[in-house]
Amino acid sequence: MRRRVLVKDEDGRRIWQAQTQDAKLVPSKTALLLCDVWDSHWSQGARERLDGLIPLMDEVVEVAREAGVQIIHAPSDTMSFYAGMPARQRVLDTPTIEVPPDIERADPPLPIDDSDHGSDTDDPERKRSVDGRLVSPWSRQHAGIKIDQERDGISDDGCEIFSFLRLRGIERVIVMGVHTNMCVLNRSFAIKQLVRWGFEVALIRDLTDSLYNPSMPPYVSHEEGTRLVVEYIEAFWCPSISSAEVLKLGG
Repeated sequence: MRRRVLVKDEDGRRIWQAQTQDAKLVPSKTALLLCDVWDSHWSQGARERLDGLIPLMDEVVEVAREAGVQIIHAPSDTMSFYAGMPARQRVLDTPTIEVPPDIERADPPLPIDDSDHGSDTDDPERKRSVDGRLVSPWSRQHAGIKIDQERDGISDDGCEIFSFLRLRGIERVIVMGVHTNMCVLNRSFAIKQLVRWGFEVALIRDLTDSLYNPSMPPYVSHEEGTRLVVEYIEAFWCPSISSAEVLKLGG
């Protein structure tokens, strides 16, 4: 697991330094959460980059599941699509546990400016209209990620997911999905809230993507913007791991 820590160099100057630490992953006490891995997006750039990640994402999910890791699919705003499905009902049938008070954490500003919604491509309206109603471009999780209806869980609600995790003895949550600077950090079930609830959390750094427009500060490439957000998470919220570490569970 990789973190960023503030240290002093040999000249006494403060610098951020990457540090790695081994951690034992116990599958029965671990969950893998997929954040907003939607079937579509209003940003062309976002769609194209996610499509490129899907095959490896699905492989990681399959390996983790077979090793005994609990899989949770969390495609926000699409629960109507999953109504009545066993994986969705499994979460709904979970007895409710009251969430604890949040652990206080510093929450510094992001290293990128995403105030323009962060697309690096020229896109039409962010939401399309059908019969005068605004409709989101996403309707379900990406079909390239298989859902095991007998073992997985589906939810986009933080309180539901908290109860689901606690009643299964889950201590560590590994997060992958999009977008690093938005949903992956800020959803009710995502990194910030999981950390504030006391879970051990890790981000899969090569299975995520940011929504960042290079014409906004700090005026770097999209890839560099994503790297900056990952390093921000490593410094202030949780460590990151690579997909290769999870794939080791498959032997």
